Amino acid sequence: MIRVAPLLFVWLISAAVLIGLYSDYGYAATTDNPELLKPDDVNDVLSAEQTVTVQAQHYNNAVGSSDAASEGVVLGELLQDRPLLRPGEVLETIPGMVVTQHSGDGKANQYFLRGYNLDHGTDFASSIDGVPINMPTSAHGQGYSDLNFLIPELVDHIDYRKGTYFAQNGDFSSAGSADIQYRHNLDHNFLDLTTGFDDYKRAVLAGSTPIGNEKNAGQPVVLGGLELLEENGPWNPPERVRKLNFLGRLSDGTRASGWSVDTVIYDAHWHAIDQVPLALIESGQLARYSALDPTDGGNTGRLILRGEWHDRDTNGYTDISAYVEHYRLQLWSNFTFYELRPATGDQFEQREDRNIVGTKAARGWNHDLSGVPSTTEIGIQLRHDQIHVGLLDTESRVPFTTVSDDLVGETEVGIYVQNSTDWSNWFRSVLGLRADQINMKLNSLNIPENSGSASGSKVLPKVALVFGPWAKTEFFLDAGKGFHSNDARGVIDKIDPTTGTVAAPVPVLAGSVGKEIGLRTEAIPGLQSSVALWSLNSDSELVYNQDSDLGSTSPNGASKRDGLEWNNHLVFNSWLLFDVDLAWTHARYAQMNANGTSGDYIPNAVSRVGSLGFTVTHFGPWSGGLNTRYIGPYPLSQDGTLAAPSAIVTNLRIQRVLTPKLTISFNVLNIFNRNYYDIAYEQDYRISPEAPVVSNGITVHPGEPRELRVNLKYLF
Repeated sequence: MIRVAPLLFVWLISAAVLIGLYSDYGYAATTDNPELLKPDDVNDVLSAEQTVTVQAQHYNNAVGSSDAASEGVVLGELLQDRPLLRPGEVLETIPGMVVTQHSGDGKANQYFLRGYNLDHGTDFASSIDGVPINMPTSAHGQGYSDLNFLIPELVDHIDYRKGTYFAQNGDFSSAGSADIQYRHNLDHNFLDLTTGFDDYKRAVLAGSTPIGNEKNAGQPVVLGGLELLEENGPWNPPERVRKLNFLGRLSDGTRASGWSVDTVIYDAHWHAIDQVPLALIESGQLARYSALDPTDGGNTGRLILRGEWHDRDTNGYTDISAYVEHYRLQLWSNFTFYELRPATGDQFEQREDRNIVGTKAARGWNHDLSGVPSTTEIGIQLRHDQIHVGLLDTESRVPFTTVSDDLVGETEVGIYVQNSTDWSNWFRSVLGLRADQINMKLNSLNIPENSGSASGSKVLPKVALVFGPWAKTEFFLDAGKGFHSNDARGVIDKIDPTTGTVAAPVPVLAGSVGKEIGLRTEAIPGLQSSVALWSLNSDSELVYNQDSDLGSTSPNGASKRDGLEWNNHLVFNSWLLFDVDLAWTHARYAQMNANGTSGDYIPNAVSRVGSLGFTVTHFGPWSGGLNTRYIGPYPLSQDGTLAAPSAIVTNLRIQRVLTPKLTISFNVLNIFNRNYYDIAYEQDYRISPEAPVVSNGITVHPGEPRELRVNLKYLF
């Protein structure tokens, strides 16, 4: 209770101050007549104007805008007022989503949503401008999704969906999906410089300009963004993160009709502080931010070329996109230290080098169905990955044994049809059918017996029924089937490369079934609320395996989840937004004592998530945000005897315009300097060659301490 008191105190003081400001300074700006209002006039303006104003600045989740209570759009302007520790935390604007880290900051994040430890992206599909980020048959975890190449300042909006109800979504999307869209032009060119604790340095240079002498509509626009970053963090040894990131875009047209071509170049390398034994931190034998193996780390890079064309008119729409990508990853990790190989340590290297080609096309027709307006969409999605993936035993990053070395070809084809019909002014249906097939071919270079091929397919019905609105309130019924693919090595291997024994086969595709009842309301002026009661059953649970024999995800038994989400966006006035998002989940294995282990708890399944946030926009020269994220305790073992504690972290951003071209901002991350853990695991380990093996121990990755970052942004 003592540790929570400062947090409650700050929130109460903040609320009192903001309510006082709201009572005394009722500002409302309309496009025609901005003026200072009396307090008695504020409610009238809120009902007439404010919801629209703040919606346009932060969200696009109004009644009538979605097919499920848990679907929505976050606008990029919100990200400019939120303090971010990592790029991937832009996804925490999705209600109920938590983004953490269990290793170095150059590695893909840990994601949590709807009672899933999504590991690095399994069961949550991420994309940027339609280019999928998830990597099937990854060196490190199925569906590995690294968003560290994201530049938050260039984000236009994030389209997010939860559940299995959307025909456009295929592999890895059972829990949800997010498509991050970059901007096509900037209001101002800018140079953004940041410095902070622990040798944090970041520079972003971005701008856009039409091709031609005049800034006239109809001219192609070129946009460029360059990011350079380096930081050491609080870690010992220092992380030494070094990152270079470039986005180039040429576009023409409008949102209704136009095209764009993009180039992305990304390179990063780092040292990593992987999770370490909790007992060593608590006993003082190991400093809180220190490593047991100082040579862990990694490097990664990608080169993307993407193009798209779109056209919309009264008859319908067409969207076509295609991309090619070269991606590489090299990771050195040591999670068990000296348990498996006392003489050399248990470090291992995971490497991959892949080329990806893909395309998406969708055609929609506006027509009448039984005399009522209707839209039918047909789409096709193709993706082929050519992968060289391997696992090696290493000591201080020097390999001495090749565990596996494989060439994998993986092709996915998805076809869907979806119809949306407005049957009346209070009832709308969205019916979809999706078919997916994945073909895998594996050529094992060091274990010829593991070479082979496999394929799998799924037919996935989808349905959404929308009722209302009545009194600015609408109701949703959603259901559908989804799936995630499994690693080709787990599907095809006949011999386990780590043990030499017969491998247990897994299916190509693991299905899921989701259902949701929800509502969204704007009945109270200035307040937008949504409630979703959902369930999600999966045929197979992918669980991250700490053992360096695998260093990846392994399939476990079927699971069942159900939960409740309650999201609220409250507009105090034209410059102040208050967010409260709460989520509760009950997650269990479908069968008691599944996986040969007693109990039915799912390790790392978070049951409670909450976030609170104040966002101030253009209050005179001031803006900023105060955000608190809560992760409830969660089981670490299937029998429930081990559990991780809850974690609360609060971040603050204060921003002031100094001149029309110069803005300064202060970001205080983990403002109360709380000791918390980004992630905890149950695992066996040995801390030295002479020490005994610790069975069912707990390892953790500490959350970072208080950090100050100062930022200057210059417009030109």
